[in-house]
Amino acid sequence: MLGSRRVQLDPGRQQALLRDVRHGYGTHSQVRFPEQVEAITRILNDDDGLVVAARIVSEAADEAHADLQAQAQDVHRRTGRRLLVHRRNYRPLWKEAGPALRWPLFALPCGFHPYAQVAAAVVVVGNRARRLGQVTDPNLLLTRVFEVLDVTTVGLEYGQIRVDTDAAALAERLISTAGQVLVAIDDPPRLPPPVREVMRRNNTLDVHDPTGPRVVGKINLGARMRETLLV
Repeated sequence: MLGSRRVQLDPGRQQALLRDVRHGYGTHSQVRFPEQVEAITRILNDDDGLVVAARIVSEAADEAHADLQAQAQDVHRRTGRRLLVHRRNYRPLWKEAGPALRWPLFALPCGFHPYAQVAAAVVVVGNRARRLGQVTDPNLLLTRVFEVLDVTTVGLEYGQIRVDTDAAALAERLISTAGQVLVAIDDPPRLPPPVREVMRRNNTLDVHDPTGPRVVGKINLGARMRETLLV
């Protein structure tokens, strides 16, 4: 029994879906990231798929945090400099030591790629946000979505990742999904500090073609968050 109604979930099928998504997509695929996202969202199109999507987002958040902790420990070993890593707000860490840090989502031990499996999982969570209470804890998952959004926005703003259409799409999807989950929760929590900080800004970033230097658009993270999250 999950949520207010009985739902039929199949752990074996979830494992099979997770295995297919983990091994069938990512950088080794010859398919462009947007098409990979579309394919994965079609695969994860029911409650079992939603459970898998929630797990992918949570694993990405957990492993990004573990990676940043390991990087901070390495900086301390090499330099004696102590860096504080707080899951609720990564921005102070990046402000203090951004050039010494590596963006963690490109090297997740789980093998998920931020622009493929993670981006698709975020879309699934947003599209099926009203079902979250039937299969998982929506408040905890929202926390994980905000963590991945925080890691993504600091990566974009502090130059750790190239601002191309794939990176911008990940940020847009995270913002959109956070808004959809907020609407679906009966008593939504207060927006976390990094989101409130970005919303106070109005910086516009050029968005580049993934295959070259051409600027193909712009993204204003603060404006997008204000439009979507101030519900």
